[in-house]
Amino acid sequence: MKGEYSRAFKEEAVRLAFEEKRGVTQTARDLEVSKSAIYRWRNELKEGGMDAFPGKGKQSDKDAEIRRLKRQLREAQMENEILKKATAIFARTKR
Repeated sequence: MKGEYSRAFKEEAVRLAFEEKRGVTQTARDLEVSKSAIYRWRNELKEGGMDAFPGKGKQSDKDAEIRRLKRQLREAQMENEILKKATAIFARTKR
């Protein structure tokens, strides 16, 4: 299995290797990942706790949504300014 792994997958791999005492070698073989990946994930969990593995997940989805909404707000504000200016121009020409 190659590519990006979910937070749940990484946590389960670490749990199997260290808590279930299956061993890193056996767990890596069963999950088709490298032993170094399991050790790295364990260290990330120790250091980061709940903040480990931020990659793709709920937080990054929220961040992407915030960026999208900010961009949409900027566009709406620009459109609003253009409409105000156009209204002012048309109001002057009708007199």
